[in-house]
Amino acid sequence: MLRIATEDDRRLQLIEATIETLAEVGFGATTLALIGRRAGVSPGLVSHYFGDKDSLLEATLRHMASRVGRAAGRRLASARTPRERVHAVIEANLAPEEFDRRTGSVWLAFWGQVIHSQRLRRVQVVYQKRMLSNLRHALRALVSSADAERIAVATAAIIDGLWLRATLSDTHETDSSSARAIAVAFVDSSVEAAVKAGSLPAPRPTRMSSIIRNHVGGRPVDAAERKTFETINPATGEVLAEVEIAGAAEVDAAVAAARAGQKLWARMTGTERGRVLKRVADLLRARNDELARLETQDTGKPIQETSVVDVISGADCIEYYAGLAASLAGEHIDLGPSAFGYTRREPLGIVAGIGAWNYPLQIACWKSAPALACGNAMIFKPAELTPLTAVKLAEIMAEAGVPDGVFNVVQGFADTGRLLTRHPGIAKVSLTGEVGTGMKVMADAATTLKQVTLELGGKSPLIVFEDADLDNAVSGALLANFYSAGEVCSNGTRVFVHRSVKAAFLEKLVARVKKMVVGDPLDPRTQVGALISAGHMEKVLGYIEKGIAEGAKLAVGGKRVTAGALARGAFVQPTVFDACEDGMAIVREEIFGPVMTVLSFDTEDEVIARANATEFGLAAGVFTRDLTRGHRAVAALEAGTCWINHYNITPIELPFGGVKRSGLGRENGKAAIEHYTQLKSVYVALAPIDAPY
Repeated sequence: MLRIATEDDRRLQLIEATIETLAEVGFGATTLALIGRRAGVSPGLVSHYFGDKDSLLEATLRHMASRVGRAAGRRLASARTPRERVHAVIEANLAPEEFDRRTGSVWLAFWGQVIHSQRLRRVQVVYQKRMLSNLRHALRALVSSADAERIAVATAAIIDGLWLRATLSDTHETDSSSARAIAVAFVDSSVEAAVKAGSLPAPRPTRMSSIIRNHVGGRPVDAAERKTFETINPATGEVLAEVEIAGAAEVDAAVAAARAGQKLWARMTGTERGRVLKRVADLLRARNDELARLETQDTGKPIQETSVVDVISGADCIEYYAGLAASLAGEHIDLGPSAFGYTRREPLGIVAGIGAWNYPLQIACWKSAPALACGNAMIFKPAELTPLTAVKLAEIMAEAGVPDGVFNVVQGFADTGRLLTRHPGIAKVSLTGEVGTGMKVMADAATTLKQVTLELGGKSPLIVFEDADLDNAVSGALLANFYSAGEVCSNGTRVFVHRSVKAAFLEKLVARVKKMVVGDPLDPRTQVGALISAGHMEKVLGYIEKGIAEGAKLAVGGKRVTAGALARGAFVQPTVFDACEDGMAIVREEIFGPVMTVLSFDTEDEVIARANATEFGLAAGVFTRDLTRGHRAVAALEAGTCWINHYNITPIELPFGGVKRSGLGRENGKAAIEHYTQLKSVYVALAPIDAPY
């Protein structure tokens, strides 16, 4: 057997052995022992790399889906016209290698299992959404958005149908070449027919409407003073919409509407509230593409992110709390033969949510879902830089049957936020934002003893020990620094790498960063979009200049991107600094952009102490093959959310939040229920009172 040169080679060898085994014996009969035998290794070694059969099968499906995705990316990169881009997607998905009998049988085995496996289903959903997204993006340049949607869905179905027929048929009636010809002919004829019928591509929208109003009591309302601000597409500099600012009159109206709506909402059973919230989640998923596009325009984030994360994760959160709503209950307490007690878990009443601009819709869902599940009403103020999708959420809530006043949206700047944090009719404030803002909110809340949940900033450590899988660690570091152009509060921007493997880590890291695509956020190929604003871009570039001045070594990136149309937007290259020291500003201060700092360490005790030497404590990550050390390290790290051999994954079932100056309280998971309810204790006497008077 040939010597395996790298860890990736070994993983790939085992995945290929899995494909061969699945093709030979099928899904049910495939075991780690059979895979190991085919690969010439022990089942224990297979377990070492992948854990269990389910994890290996998931990795294999991801490998096959990624192979098609990379093929599509290569073809799309060379396509010069929208029509060629559509053809490129078809050619990648119906390529000769996908029609190979062995490959086809394995694809078929996986598709037969997705209805039984949530893990495989997730991979399939991403795979299918990317194909649809690529088709839609190209078709929208040829026909209207409605026709683009119709033709994209039909084309995807034809691709799947042609492949399935070829895989199941023993007559070889359809090969790759004829399948591609059939699909291309369908698209070309459909586009031609649509154009003849008058279907024209819509110009890229620059405005949602003339004025976006506050949403109070289930409907848009006019602001008394009619003051407005503009929201800008940070990728193009274009005005998306003009937004009315909520003043004292609008906030008072929102509180009054919330008070009326909350009484009705709280009287409903948890099951009834959950049923309504489930409809909200369903509507979000049904409008994923529309909302993802709007989120991309408002934030500058790539459509390849917003179409599979931002809207879907919000829907997942609402669905999770819809399921929990019916389970909310108090406790029965036995107090002997003459009495018993019980507790009631009751809503707080009216709560305010104040969002951040990096995940506008997701944050609105993270705050409103537990609040509404518990029977509260919410007044939500989105960040002034990203005001659009919260209004869409309010419209969806109303359509789903959430009573008027239970979810309200007020727009504005810090003054509007202060009207909420100081209002005596509001029982709680939940903020996602900067540390300074959190301190001001907490001070305001103290005047009326409001409860607060604060999810604030971070400067989180990511530790790579000498025994880590370096390719996996590099993947984690990329997610921890460059997803959403680095505008993520939990980012692991202080990357501590053991001195013995730092050179190898940097080599792999820099090579992958150089391949990252910075571009138009609405292009599915783009991996790094625009920063939130020109002002924020200047702040990030200023930190890069400061890092160079302090003596850090620029390993890759470091410049604004101004090629072609990108010159109109706020684009910055993914940036990696080497030779960093703990005292540098780029290491100590939150930059909130695509800037990674890499530092060396020698011992575990040393790196834990350095990782904890910060005022922040939001998150931390550890990469090691030694799980004992991994658990020991995260136990010693002063952070509210930690990952072992991963980073920035936030399942809704797991509480999220920080310690130290990174916040108070938790969002997500069952823990959030504690922050949106209050306990009432009830004593019930079963015997006459024995009064001494």
